Order: sequence, then C-alpha cells, then structure tokens
Amino acid sequence: MNNVMIDLQKNFKRQVLGVSLAVMGVAFVLSVGSQVLAQTSETAPAQAQEKEAPAQDASKHGLSRVIKGTETWGDEHNIDPGRFLSGIWNSTGISKMTKEKGSSAKTDENDVNFLKQPTTQEEYNKLVEAADSMSASDNNKPKTIVNKLRFVLQGDPNANDEILHDVIEEAENHTTDWGTAPGWQSFIMMAIGFLIVYLGAGRGFEPLLLIPIGFGTILVNAVGAGMGNLPDGMLAIIYKAGVGNEFFPMLIFMGIGAMTDFGPLIANPKTALLGGAAQFGVFFTLFGVAVMNIFGLNYNIMQACAIAIIGGADGPTSIYVSGKLAPELMAVIAVAAYSYMALVPMIQPPIMKLLTTKKQRMIHMPNPRQVPKAERILFPMMLLLLTILLLPPAAPLIGMLAFGNFVKESGAAQRLSKTMENELMNIVSILLSLGVGSQMTPEKIIKGESIGIIVLGLVAFGVATAGGICMAHIMNLFMPKGKKINPLIGSAGVSAVPMAARVAHKVAQSEDPSNFLLMNAMGPNVSGVIGTAIAAGVFIATYGNL
Repeated sequence: MNNVMIDLQKNFKRQVLGVSLAVMGVAFVLSVGSQVLAQTSETAPAQAQEKEAPAQDASKHGLSRVIKGTETWGDEHNIDPGRFLSGIWNSTGISKMTKEKGSSAKTDENDVNFLKQPTTQEEYNKLVEAADSMSASDNNKPKTIVNKLRFVLQGDPNANDEILHDVIEEAENHTTDWGTAPGWQSFIMMAIGFLIVYLGAGRGFEPLLLIPIGFGTILVNAVGAGMGNLPDGMLAIIYKAGVGNEFFPMLIFMGIGAMTDFGPLIANPKTALLGGAAQFGVFFTLFGVAVMNIFGLNYNIMQACAIAIIGGADGPTSIYVSGKLAPELMAVIAVAAYSYMALVPMIQPPIMKLLTTKKQRMIHMPNPRQVPKAERILFPMMLLLLTILLLPPAAPLIGMLAFGNFVKESGAAQRLSKTMENELMNIVSILLSLGVGSQMTPEKIIKGESIGIIVLGLVAFGVATAGGICMAHIMNLFMPKGKKINPLIGSAGVSAVPMAARVAHKVAQSEDPSNFLLMNAMGPNVSGVIGTAIAAGVFIATYGNL
C-alpha cells in the first residue's frame, strides 16, 4: 500500500512538472511569435497601410493579433524574453551594487542639447514652482531633482553650455536615492548594520536600541529597496515624521519621566553635583572642536555645540540640539550618541578603574532614605517652574520630563503613566531607533566630518565620565571619614539612564559582591539627565538665534 502511494505521488509530481513546462513553452512560443508578427506587420503593402491606417497604428506592434486589449500598447511593451530576464538581473541588489555611482548619468553634449530644448513659459513656470517646493537640501535631495532641474533649465534663455554642464554635474552629485548609494559604500554600510545587530542581539549591548538601529542601517542601504527614498519610503517617512522635527525625542523624554525615580536624588541632593560635573565633558568638547579645525575640519560654533552635547550620553537631547543648531549633522550626531549610550558597558569601566583605587571602589554607602510622596510630587513641579523662569529654551525637554514624572508620582492617572512607560515608550523607541538607523548612509557617514564627530563624541563621553569621578574625589576631601562617597557613582553622572548606574554597580560588585551601589548611583544618573537638558538649553539660548 505504501509503495502504491509513493508511485502515485511520483506520478502526480511528474504531471505537475509536465504541465508547468508545457505552459512555459506555450508562453515562450507566443512571446517569440509576437515579435515575428510585429515585424511582419511593418512589411505590409503601402496601399493597405493607407486604407487601414488607424488599424495599423493601433496594432503596429503585432501584440493585438495575439492578446486582446493590447491595441494601445507601445513598442516598448512587447513581450521579449531576453529583455525580461535582463530586467530581472538588473533589478537584483548584486547588479545594482556592482554599478559605480553616477555611471549612468554622465555629462556630455547630449545632456546639454537636451537641456536647451525649448518649452512654453507656462510649463517653465510650473516646473520652477515644483522644483522650489521640493526643498531640495543636501540632506534629503530626491533622485528626481536631476530630471526636474533639466526641465526647469529648458526655459532659461541665458543658460550657456558651461553653466549647463556645471548644473548637470552638481545635480548628478545627488542622483542617489535618499538613503542608498550603489557600489561598495552601500556594502560597507550594510556590513556595519549587521555588526550593530550582532552587538545588540549577540553580545547584549543595549538590544532595545542597537537592533532597530542596525536593521534601519541595513534596510536603508539595500540598493533598490527604496526604504529611504522620499517621499514614500518607510524609513524616510519615519525620519521626517518624528526624528527630524524633534517629535520623537520629546515623547522619549515624557516616557523617561514616567520611568524615572527621583527619590535617590531628593534623598541625597549633594549627588546632583556629580551630575553637574559630568557636563564638564560637554563644555570641554565645545573647545576641543577648535583643535579639530586645525586639521582641516571646518566646524562652526553651532555645529560645535551640537557635537559637544554627545558627551551627555543622551540620545533624545542630542537629536533635539542638533535639530535646533545643526540639522545637517543630525544624522551622524544621533548615531554617535545612541552608539555611545549602548556602549557604556565597554567605554566606562576602563576609565573608572584608571581613576580609582581598589580600596576606593570597595567603599560602601548606605541606602538612600525613603522619600515621602509629597516631596516626590513637588519635585517635578519645582523643577519645571525653575526651568521656565531661568532657562526657557530648556523647558521643552524638562517640561516633558516633569510631566511624565508628575503623572507617575501623583497616582491620579495610572493608565496614562503605564502607557507612557510601557506601550508608548516601546513604540517610540522602535520608531526613533529605525529613524536613526535610516541616517546611516555612505554620503553622511563615510566622510571626514563624520569621523571627526565620532572622535569628538567619544572624547566628550570619556571626559564626562572622568569629570564625575574627579568631582567625587573632591567631595570626599570634605566628607567625614565614615560618610565617604564611592567615586564610582560619579561615572553615573552622564544621563544614560539607567545604563550608567548599572555599570557603576557592576564594577563595584566585581571588587566586592556585597557592595550594592545601584540606588546611590541613580542619584547622579537622574541629575545627569537634568544637567544635560540644562546644557542643551544654554547652547540654544546662546546660539539659537544666530
């Protein structure tokens, strides 16, 4: 019985294969026959063409003799197996990546002659208006800018050959779809994307951030996928909807407020000095940018401020400041900020061990006192009021932080609080990380200025970590012998919450497993969030109107 079933299955497979081959054969014969019919239709007698001109025009390609409804098709729609297979190959990522950037758009005399073709004034005005509405900046210039520029220039009577050559060359520098660059650059960026995913999923380095950033990097550099193309690419929509306009960073700050416990800071206010000292890295890097300019990297003061804020290890704040002061650098600044946030467990421990002794790392601290509910409710309100009165440019960030924290601590709207710290935070984190990954494109990453930003951001982060530790050493000079501060919690002064606090706790436990510093480290950690937002407000207040 089993043998019979096996034979039936084999016969069925043979029948299916035979029918499939027969269908493919018929399709091939019809496609080749359509080409023959198209050629024979062109050799019809001249008299017959004169008598039946409309019919011949409608069926000159021969397809109407084979397939009903193709009378209005042009010759370019003839069914050609060779063209079909060639089109399949040309649409593959391998084919697109092996082509050099701009190889299909070279400037020659034909381009110039095409540009100089006349057009009506009405068409010219419409095209000028369309080109103006594109807002074609260097950061997000669509591929169609070349074609639209060509049509616009058709109506310019003063355009000579030299000017047209220059315009074509300048336009073709942006022929690449937003977020894709055919060639080896895209391959390198996709490899970086896979590396980022590995660090998140395989090594456990902040998977909530690195996995979506890595996938965003891979997808935006997938040549031909169009994920980053304006206006319809998914990643382009995410970036324009929430990253480029600082909307997602505001929501992230609201979620951080709902998740943050300011109790350790309220219970031990002196730890706020550690969070403030960590901002030394931000201002140190501000002047370090001048050193980079000596090596040919021309950053202005607003760009320097946007780069320096990376030292706070606060991704939403970095995006907010760069959007206000240096939107052209937002891509690489956001990537650097989130990358350093995710790599806190790798960057901070060497600095912490370098600046402390084993005895200092083994200092025990008592747990903070329990903070009454009234103090917890009043804290965000007082923080917001002081920010509005003293530093209004920081009010958007501090305001959303205070709003989220007040909703949590008041307990009057638990549904809102839970939504902020769970569903909303998770959704916005995914979208924000994908948007950041969409900026990992060759034209924005593989250049000298980007490398300078990455180096300066690392310096800022390292100096911020060292600044908090050094401040703890200074404070210990004035503290009683039994109330010394473990200097490791000074490294938590950067605003990577709660990553920096966890790292300080783990380093302390590596020396003494009975030493629990997590709650003590949360004090400078949350004060670092406030300090970075205040530093951002200072930069915006000083240079935002330039």
